[in-house]
Amino acid sequence: MGKFRESMDAKALRFAVGFPVLLAAAFTVCALLLRADLPEPLAVQWSEAGASGFAPFGAVVGFGAGLIVAVGWLLLVQAVPLSRPALMRRILMGVGLFGVLFVTTVLAAVLVGQAGIGDPHEARVDMSVLALGSGAALALGVIMGFVFKADERWSVDDDRAVQETLERELDPEIAADSVRLWVHARSSVFIMLGIATLFPAALIALAVPWLAALLTVVALLAATFLFARIRVDRSGLRVFAAGFVPVMDVPASAIASASPALVRASDYGGWGYRHHGGITAMLVSSGPAVVVDRADGKKVAVSGGTADSAERVAAALSRVAARARGQRRPPQA
Repeated sequence: MGKFRESMDAKALRFAVGFPVLLAAAFTVCALLLRADLPEPLAVQWSEAGASGFAPFGAVVGFGAGLIVAVGWLLLVQAVPLSRPALMRRILMGVGLFGVLFVTTVLAAVLVGQAGIGDPHEARVDMSVLALGSGAALALGVIMGFVFKADERWSVDDDRAVQETLERELDPEIAADSVRLWVHARSSVFIMLGIATLFPAALIALAVPWLAALLTVVALLAATFLFARIRVDRSGLRVFAAGFVPVMDVPASAIASASPALVRASDYGGWGYRHHGGITAMLVSSGPAVVVDRADGKKVAVSGGTADSAERVAAALSRVAARARGQRRPPQA
């Protein structure tokens, strides 16, 4: 029983059980208030000719209240288990609230549409109540999805965070061996790129719209790949073009040396990702860079941003390479 309670959100469960019951009770009370204006029996089914199915008032109200409770429990309880992701639980809670309110709206539209008529065959569904109630139900469902606080469970991310914290405590030098860096081309390059593509695209947009759109897409892609994300840790060097496309992965054990340098992009084939012969480069501009000599004789060059950041990346790569070769080991726990 204890494990079952730990797997459920108690607050959400109380809401999922209690709210449909209260809503069904409110529907019953409102139906009783309308009882004097309603015909007997009530229309519950319609065809092209009009009302074709009828039921007593008590049966309609009783069935409607039971339907509200059943639909509410069925939908809202889906957001109770803690084993489901928080985002999914938010969506399910919003959908559940919308569902139970929509059912109540339909039942209310059926009753209000028959108020004040003497002949049940003239009964109809009040479309104003149905439209306004459906809109309100949808809005409240969306709001519930945003405001519902889904209790988070201990996850793999939490385990990873604890492991990283323990590693930092046991090995204070690990922070110095980890570098995260974004590099990008100079602002003048982006201005030149915009003049060469976006300006002509604007001029020809009225005459050849598809060509203008194509030039805009080319400009955006070119600008995106003039960004790079560099990640250095004890596993080695990883470089991602545009921040998410992996283009380099150099293990720490494969690094012979790393040093900062001032390079010209033209010496490595130009801007962007280049691979020719035994040289691989990811340069977003000429200037400070990190040149890595691999143990297999190949060479890697990546932009380093500023001279200080390039020196920091090179120093971190030298340390992790030395550690991978066994020249320097982290302290034992």
